[in-house]
Amino acid sequence: MSDTVVLKAEARDRVGKGSSRAIRRQGKVPAVIYGDNKDPISIVLPAKEVTLMLHAGGFLTKLIDIEVDGKKHKVLPKDYQLDPVKDFMMHVDLLRISSKTTVTVNIPVHIEGEDDCPGLTAGGVLNIVRHEVEVHCPASAIPEFFTVDISKSVIGDTLNISDVTLPEGVTPTITDRDFTIATIQAPGGGVEDDAEEEDAPEADEVPATSQSEEGDEE
Repeated sequence: MSDTVVLKAEARDRVGKGSSRAIRRQGKVPAVIYGDNKDPISIVLPAKEVTLMLHAGGFLTKLIDIEVDGKKHKVLPKDYQLDPVKDFMMHVDLLRISSKTTVTVNIPVHIEGEDDCPGLTAGGVLNIVRHEVEVHCPASAIPEFFTVDISKSVIGDTLNISDVTLPEGVTPTITDRDFTIATIQAPGGGVEDDAEEEDAPEADEVPATSQSEEGDEE
């Protein structure tokens, strides 16, 4: 689990497109905190810090302590909007979380053991079928990444979700099969390609991006 980031924010009295444009001209980002059966709070965030967090990766799985008027709100970014032309941050939606909150997030997959992999040493090719795995997990314990060890894999081997050690309370959203994460293929493809296609994510399994390029809806 990654460390919680602390950001100072300002309360926002006015909402609407005109107000949002004025905020962005000041180098800030309009945002809203919602959820946990509490009233939403409109706030203003520093654009530089938020943009750096976005470009660092893992933005939608990063816990943030937002401090507003001396009070902290633990949140998880759930959505954001970028300007479709200039690509700057336009708005952020922040989900207020508690110790009981469960969220659905995409966790990146890290492959390790490539230097010691017999299959790769023999000329095989590593094919990563899923670079991320969608899971349900406690909002307070979101894994930073999952590790798949291929140090003992040979040509023809398939690494499935069952080969990944999942932390307590973390479950894949796909539960009807032991889906493939990666394969070690023979040089030039071969029969392993067919196995890959069978386990590759279908269109309705690929999670929609949380990034929106629509204009600010406020």
